[in-house]
Amino acid sequence: MSAPEKAGRKARPRRTSSRVLSTTLKYLCSASAFLISGILLAVIGYFVSIGGSAINWQLFSELPQARGMEGYPGGMLNAILGTCVLLVLASVVGIPVGILTGIFLSEYGSESRIAAPARFVCDVLAGVPSIVVGILGYELLVVPIGHYNGYAGAFALAIVMIPIVARSTEEMLRLVPNTIREASIALGATRAHTIMKVVLPAATGGVVTGVMLAMARVASETAPLLFTALGSRLLTLDPSQPLPSLTVHIFNQATGPYREEQTQAWAGMLILILLVFVLNLAVRFSLRKSTLKLG
Repeated sequence: MSAPEKAGRKARPRRTSSRVLSTTLKYLCSASAFLISGILLAVIGYFVSIGGSAINWQLFSELPQARGMEGYPGGMLNAILGTCVLLVLASVVGIPVGILTGIFLSEYGSESRIAAPARFVCDVLAGVPSIVVGILGYELLVVPIGHYNGYAGAFALAIVMIPIVARSTEEMLRLVPNTIREASIALGATRAHTIMKVVLPAATGGVVTGVMLAMARVASETAPLLFTALGSRLLTLDPSQPLPSLTVHIFNQATGPYREEQTQAWAGMLILILLVFVLNLAVRFSLRKSTLKLG
């Protein structure tokens, strides 16, 4: 038997085993994907089966009512509006600081000694339990002011938001080819002008993706708000006072003794999942635009 025939016989078993391994891995990956999708659908279905009956127009248009009062248990209007106020206040601080930090780490990090410590701090903050951030907000803003307030809650949410926005901004800016920067500088643009007018617009989709991911994260936080904004059953948009939020309202209703309130808490969870779902859809859309630009 010639040498080529012997080599061919040895290669066939290897090819067969490789095909088997590839097919097995493909089916395992597919099964895992279906499993994750099934778990998500099961969770959503469970929420719908318990709290779906409590979703109505009253939930979005009325305030909570005490037991025994007409219209009990009322709605979640105060919690929904309070969550919007907290998200806006947190975004006003967290988004600019996070984006500027990401620009520094990406564009000036190689020239500064504080870049590595700043990146390390961002990674640590991203992994710190949110309850620790809530205690920090309590000590820095609640204790000096003398009472719970929305500013402390927004501060705590901004601390959670900043590292997510910073690290995602840094990674998106790093994807922009250096040739674009060099071409801009070669045409006479300053470095700052290049970053703001060339590099940042090229990575806009990815930066927006990081921002929306951060907003989805802080929209579902409860622990920081328990120590800072606390919550309220009144309709108030004044951040200097205790401010209601959807997550804290769900927590209070779910841990209450009455069945009607617990059912409404499940409905609130559905609303929260819907909010996160919409933000994630926006993330997917932005990520797709970012990929098309960079491609």
